[in-house]
Amino acid sequence: MQLHDVWFILIAVLWIGYFFLEGFDFGIGVLTRLLARNTAERRVLINTIGPVWDGNEVWLLTAGGATFAAFPDWYATLFSGFYIPLLLILVCLIIRGVAFEYRAKRPEERWQRNWEQAIFWTSLVPAFLWGVAFANIVHGVDIDERKNYVGTLWDLLNPYAILGGLVTLTLFTFHGALFAALKTDGDIRTRARSTALQLGLLTAVLALVFLVWTQSDSGNTWSLVALVIAVAALLGSLAANQSAREGWAFILSGITVTAAVAMLFLALFPDVMPSTLNPEWSLTVSNAASSAYTLKLMTIVAAIFTPLVLLYQSWTYWVFRKRIGTQHIPAAH
Repeated sequence: MQLHDVWFILIAVLWIGYFFLEGFDFGIGVLTRLLARNTAERRVLINTIGPVWDGNEVWLLTAGGATFAAFPDWYATLFSGFYIPLLLILVCLIIRGVAFEYRAKRPEERWQRNWEQAIFWTSLVPAFLWGVAFANIVHGVDIDERKNYVGTLWDLLNPYAILGGLVTLTLFTFHGALFAALKTDGDIRTRARSTALQLGLLTAVLALVFLVWTQSDSGNTWSLVALVIAVAALLGSLAANQSAREGWAFILSGITVTAAVAMLFLALFPDVMPSTLNPEWSLTVSNAASSAYTLKLMTIVAAIFTPLVLLYQSWTYWVFRKRIGTQHIPAAH
């Protein structure tokens, strides 16, 4: 195995980590309108991710930076061709961060309600667009012989990509509902389990269609294994949720996210962006990679700092591990 293969795997791991962690973040944001019934319950949901949401986004920054350094041609083609949707995601993430910080800065109901609306929409839109983007990456786009994307924005909104967006949106919201059930107490905890059941059933139907479509289009033996794991974990998560085993339900939904994203990367390899115009024009792990020296230096740096990041994030989740409920929200809020 060469270093560019290793870095393809590492980038896949970074995206898996991002979607696992930011997935329930987005889900909680969407649930502030679907699950919470009043301001206090919305505050409870926001507080479940308050200490960790910004740390979860570190995985996105690292994945983007690693792609830029390890596969510069992949990065250039992706961010130029997908400029509008990726810019929209970036704007949403900026507004979302501001909304978390500014919501409680003033006591007026209208002020807080507007920021809560911002949290909802800036969670929903990226959750959908990430699925659209990755579906297009796996399915292939119009790339010419100079490694440039020559399609249009509307070419990215094809049926397969839209289905991929619906899958990530429902899967992340399901993942978030299980996290809410795990982290809250009282009536909202019970309703989170009920909401998770409804979302899980919808996710199961959409995900099964999307993953089978992906497998039939560009899959292989390894991606088939990941598909089976994803489906089994999703069904297991639903069963655990029905038994009120919230920890297992959340772990299994996380495995579902992990296996589903892994399947996309397994179906993609050795390409990083297939060309629908000519297979010979596709970007691969070999023709899009940086020099061997660059990859070697990156490997050394990653070996040093990655364990530190994992230890810090694990410690953060341990410190803020307890449940919260409306009884913990001061009356002034």
